[in-house]
Amino acid sequence: MRLLAATAVLLTMALSGCGTTAAEEALADTRRLSIDRCDPATGSFTLEITNDYLPYLAGQQWILESGPERVQISVLDETRTVAGVTTRVVEEREWVDDALVEVSRNFVAQAADGSVCYFGEEVDDYEDDRVVGHGGAWLAGTEDARPGILMPGTPEVGVSFAQEVAPGEAEDASAIVSIGDPFTVPAGTFPDTLEAIDIDPIGGGVDPKRYARGVGLIVDEKLELVSFSR
Repeated sequence: MRLLAATAVLLTMALSGCGTTAAEEALADTRRLSIDRCDPATGSFTLEITNDYLPYLAGQQWILESGPERVQISVLDETRTVAGVTTRVVEEREWVDDALVEVSRNFVAQAADGSVCYFGEEVDDYEDDRVVGHGGAWLAGTEDARPGILMPGTPEVGVSFAQEVAPGEAEDASAIVSIGDPFTVPAGTFPDTLEAIDIDPIGGGVDPKRYARGVGLIVDEKLELVSFSR
């Protein structure tokens, strides 16, 4: 295990009740990665997303659950051109008590250095099987929005990065706090995982996440992976 103690302690404090401000201060103590690697002007992107900790290949599907909440993430055999870049569509569906509450279509591509770049999302919020809103939707190339980093090509403990770069609409950032620990979820035990903390300065959320090498997301706050298909 490789662990940056100061970052881990500060972010743990944030999770235990110090609030988003403390979490943002913890992010400030990390080494901030430039999002320039995801700039559409580089022209160097691929739909074959083979990042060690966040692979997105067409046909893959993850299901995470916690109590009444269930999230299904599916990599579709679909593309969408965003800011001049052909991106892969990753669909997320969320249910609470078997009622559909949200469907999002996320647009991603892999940069030349292996980073997974995030070009935005379309969001449908549901209530009683009807679309009632589109909260958090954004697209790179519109209204000053730029692509962010979902996962660096070479992740390191103690780095942070902007994931969503849509001022006033979506501004999530993430910090990596550990790499290499084994971790067990209902889907099994994974010998090599990456732990990150996501910060949402707009909504005030602090969200711990964990990714398994070769698999992807296995923990999202309280949600844990229950099945994964390639």
